[in-house]
Amino acid sequence: MKQKYLVQGMTCAACQLSVQKSVASLKGVKEVQVNLLTHAMSVEYDQAFVTPQKIIHEVKEAGYGAKVSSENELKQSEKYKQLETSFMRLRMIISIVFLIPLMYLSMGIMLDLPLPSILQEGIYNIILQMLLTLPIVIYNFRYFSVGLKRLIKLDPNMDSLVAIGTGSAIMYGLFNFGLYFSAYLTNDTMTMMSLMNQFYFETAATILALVTVGKYIEEISKAKTLGALNKLLDLKPKMALKKVGNDIEEVLITTIQVGDIVLIKPGTMIPVDGVIVEGETQVNQASITGESMPVEKTVGDQVIGATMNINGVIEVKVLKIGDDTTIAKLIKLVEEASQSKAPLAKLADTISGIFVPVVILIAITAFIVWLIISQDVGFSLQIMVAILVISCPCALGLATPVTMMVGTGMGASHGILIKSAEAMEKLDDVTAVVFDKTGTITKGSPIVAETLVLKGDLNNLLQIAGSIESKSEHPLGKAIVDKMTTLNLPMLEVNNFVYAPGHGVRGTVENKTYRLGKISKEEQQLTNLKSFQEKGFTIIKMVENDVILCYFMLVDEIKESSKLAITQLRTRNLKTYMLTGDSDIVACYIAGQVGIDHVKAEVLPEDKDQFIQSLQREGYKVLMVGDGINDAPSLVRADVGMAIGEGTDIAIEAADVVLMRQNLQTVIIAIDLSKKVVINMKTNLFWAFIYNIIAIPIAAGLLYGYGILLNPIIAALAMALSSVSVVLNALRLRNFKVKKE
Repeated sequence: MKQKYLVQGMTCAACQLSVQKSVASLKGVKEVQVNLLTHAMSVEYDQAFVTPQKIIHEVKEAGYGAKVSSENELKQSEKYKQLETSFMRLRMIISIVFLIPLMYLSMGIMLDLPLPSILQEGIYNIILQMLLTLPIVIYNFRYFSVGLKRLIKLDPNMDSLVAIGTGSAIMYGLFNFGLYFSAYLTNDTMTMMSLMNQFYFETAATILALVTVGKYIEEISKAKTLGALNKLLDLKPKMALKKVGNDIEEVLITTIQVGDIVLIKPGTMIPVDGVIVEGETQVNQASITGESMPVEKTVGDQVIGATMNINGVIEVKVLKIGDDTTIAKLIKLVEEASQSKAPLAKLADTISGIFVPVVILIAITAFIVWLIISQDVGFSLQIMVAILVISCPCALGLATPVTMMVGTGMGASHGILIKSAEAMEKLDDVTAVVFDKTGTITKGSPIVAETLVLKGDLNNLLQIAGSIESKSEHPLGKAIVDKMTTLNLPMLEVNNFVYAPGHGVRGTVENKTYRLGKISKEEQQLTNLKSFQEKGFTIIKMVENDVILCYFMLVDEIKESSKLAITQLRTRNLKTYMLTGDSDIVACYIAGQVGIDHVKAEVLPEDKDQFIQSLQREGYKVLMVGDGINDAPSLVRADVGMAIGEGTDIAIEAADVVLMRQNLQTVIIAIDLSKKVVINMKTNLFWAFIYNIIAIPIAAGLLYGYGILLNPIIAALAMALSSVSVVLNALRLRNFKVKKE
């Protein structure tokens, strides 16, 4: 079983890893995916060993909260994040309100700022500092509750670093206050003077306040990365106009059933996936396919839910409902992509798992070394706190997921569904692109242009052939069915139907067995057939008991976008190939028209798979673009499989990337987008790493001999800014523009 949960309290990559490891340790859990950005967790488990209650309990034991996601994951996440952000805003405001007078008090005596006479006395000034620090600690106590719990479990996270750093400063301040108070009672002025600047309450409070301010800004920025995905949720229609007899009723979309007729007025959203049974219109499909121009629709054309009906009244028969609709599948794919991890993200997780313990070790070591050197506890504590605070791995944990979230959202807005982070990263490495022909390079809507009858009556042959091909999903078979329908020939009963990918179809009609499939090599050379092939016609023969009855000459137009897309791939130094089961003559004609580098014709599905493997053995990273059942093995075999969205369900299921429109230039957009996303991820990771590589030695005091020392307050500010900068860098992807070539 697979169940989704909402996890509360995660703040960094170490938190994410802690939750993942805790749940994965349960017997019966097969797979766990945790998303730091959306706070979502997906768990696949065996119900014989694990229950949702056990999973929730394990998350709580790890120091976090969890609950079953009862509605759409992204919507649930959005509600949680709004609540979390509101509480964080309250924490931030309270922290700042109390921090301002605290800083004034702590700096007042040193800078001779105007203060009431009673506060010019050290004891009252310090007591008030403690009282002002208290609400800041209380409202930010989650850093201590979660951080110390993770530390006790020997699995520290960012909260642990903050808790140790600020907790040490507060405890040291309280200890010194005890000494100061004792000196005050005995009127030991010298001791009181020596302790005056050794309380660090303002340091601890400032760190807590700055970390909270940084997290709040980070949450606001992260919310923007979910924008494109939340727009998908807003597209889901909620109501529909259902036709009941001669009446029209407005009903909830959840009550609509397959087969119902719905009325769609001009300027309203199409609420269902279905087929037009009355009327004609133009439909804006940009929300789903990314197409900028409206598409003409008339009776018999299919429409997609969540697209806009522009100028006609239409009646639509419902074909799909619920999770089977295009918009529901689109949202599911985007959700799954946002939860998946790219290899770069897995590297960041691995490093985060050992990073926090190493930082704690460095901080303690630095404290001991400087205590020996300086004999000054306060100075050594300042070094330790600076190391702990500046090393929080927030930026490291956000480096890849925020980029992936924005990247997949931008892809969806262009009609490109990238199913996983791994597919996004692999797409950037592609060096060879392999295309199927029919329905990929060509429009996939061939027509029977001519026939050559050798035996029998044409209409009877078309009726038999169309009846058999009606059970096939192949576009060539559909062309024969369409021809039969055009002639108003009734469908015949077909028995013993067999579809053999690459070999055609076979079926029994009126106790006679017929086979339809491609012509042999010998037939390709026949003069009367070769002339059709040289013009790009595909020829299907119809056979009964090894006797050829007729040939169907089918023509399939090349997509307008194919030639430009192939040209753009070649300018990017990518090798292009075409694999097809069609004859070599037809294949070479099509390849020549669009500029394909290499052609392999008359291949079976297993041949396509083997060809992909041969390219991979030569060192190529292969992108396979296809749309049919016979492309499914190749789509799985390729480094990245890309399916045309109007292709078969099997092809779409097998692919890593789904193109929601037929325009092959979306292949270029997908590749260009992946390059931008991967560069952005690498940039984020680089700065997250380099930030710590540079900052930790400075915080440890290695440059103290040159007069350079990192103040803990500056460290907290730098840590907050590093996380925000990573998110803002990812948001730059929202400016991604399609290249005009």
